[in-house]
Amino acid sequence: MDESKYRKYRPVKFLGQNFLVDENIAKKIVKNIDITPDDLIIEIGPGYGALTKYILNETKKYIGIELDDKFIVSLKEKFPEINLINKDFLKLDIPDEISKFNFTCRNIKIAGNIPYNITSQILFKLFENNYLLHSAVIMAQKEVAHRLIASPNTKEYGILAVQTQIHSKAKLLFNLPPSVFFPKPKVESTVFKLNFQPVTFIPDEKLFTEILRLAFNQRRKTLKNSLSSFFAKYSIEPSSLDFDFSLRPEQLSPEDFISLHRLVYLRLNKPPDTIV
Repeated sequence: MDESKYRKYRPVKFLGQNFLVDENIAKKIVKNIDITPDDLIIEIGPGYGALTKYILNETKKYIGIELDDKFIVSLKEKFPEINLINKDFLKLDIPDEISKFNFTCRNIKIAGNIPYNITSQILFKLFENNYLLHSAVIMAQKEVAHRLIASPNTKEYGILAVQTQIHSKAKLLFNLPPSVFFPKPKVESTVFKLNFQPVTFIPDEKLFTEILRLAFNQRRKTLKNSLSSFFAKYSIEPSSLDFDFSLRPEQLSPEDFISLHRLVYLRLNKPPDTIV
């Protein structure tokens, strides 16, 4: 592999840029996107176009979201008809931006070699918009990818596992060594696929996320202690809820957290007693 042709792109450290430079791996990733004529492909951080050129061979229904100005210029030179958004994906209003392109499609599929330092934030952004999305094929740090499928009572189990397993079906596809990137990262990578699923059993996503974050912020404590500030904030007496708060958050399955959320939601939205 001749790394010299990639040096001109000058990877930006604070943007977490590590470029995929193995053509066979790029083809393999795009194959796993499973592109059909009815799909719109959104690529997060196309960079110099390692995946982009193979995606565009399959479909012209494409939108690339790229923050780095130098890549916007480079991509437009390589692919004159390409559709690009020069914005931070984490700050993007996805439905609004997509509507500007007037694409007719049945499915929206995500692809990307995303910055490893913001993988969780990007995934949470996708989960917030999962009602729009069909699937995602993403590359991330191996340790982070394994958290997606972690089970309760393991050290890898946490907010990311709960949210992933509620909003999607996750599958780890294959691992990648540092040698397929420039510059070479100090960690191994994993390509995984998320098949999104509608979530109809969480009436208040913000409330659900608040419970998760407070619970796992003090994961070694019991829920009674880790959620004490939450109960005080909403004037809820834990003993009034039919739930075992002596458990630690890592002992709860995603379904358990859903049950807890629904109990809290119903309590907060209970009609006031009729005053006689």
